[in-house]
Amino acid sequence: MKSFLSFLLAAALVTPVLAEEAKAPAKPDLKKGEAISTAVCAACHTADGSRGSPANPILAGQHPEYLAKQLAEFKSGKRNNAIMKGFASTLSEDDMRNVAAFYGSKQAKPGFAKHKDTVTLGQQIYRGGIADKQVPACAGCHSPTGAGIPAQYPRVGGQHADYTEAQLVAFRGGVRNNNAQMSVIAAKLSDKELKAVSDYIAGLR
Repeated sequence: MKSFLSFLLAAALVTPVLAEEAKAPAKPDLKKGEAISTAVCAACHTADGSRGSPANPILAGQHPEYLAKQLAEFKSGKRNNAIMKGFASTLSEDDMRNVAAFYGSKQAKPGFAKHKDTVTLGQQIYRGGIADKQVPACAGCHSPTGAGIPAQYPRVGGQHADYTEAQLVAFRGGVRNNNAQMSVIAAKLSDKELKAVSDYIAGLR
């Protein structure tokens, strides 16, 4: 009887550990991620997610958790983009984690601001916000260098100004509505402010 009770006690201790191990996701496979990038993503985002068309985001160096979340939201329709929904719909959760880890493992090439006449305005908005409009400093969430915070806020430093501007416009107009905080902030920005901060972000490193 004593040995049977000991067995039950041991089983009770081991079972939660085994269950936890079963739930733990597998480590991302960069080789599989690279294969997905080559077959599915490279035409728009380049083979390593670096500086392709300004209309498409730079993915190299982006936080894997953020990329995987965006892919899941494209697939579910929470983030609305017909082209990306088509591609994301073909990916499993593991596929998303693998390709996100692959892009996250790459180093983004530096960018630069193009408009000297608005770079000071862009810097002021990014670093200090706009007090009169209750616009917080971008640096508060995305860091002073634009590196972001893993699993919370994306890396924005060095991103194409065209792409950043397009996303801010989409947030402002309700076209992109998968982040309530960004929708509120973008709604307070004028065209000039939006363009200025997008250009400034392009040169962050």
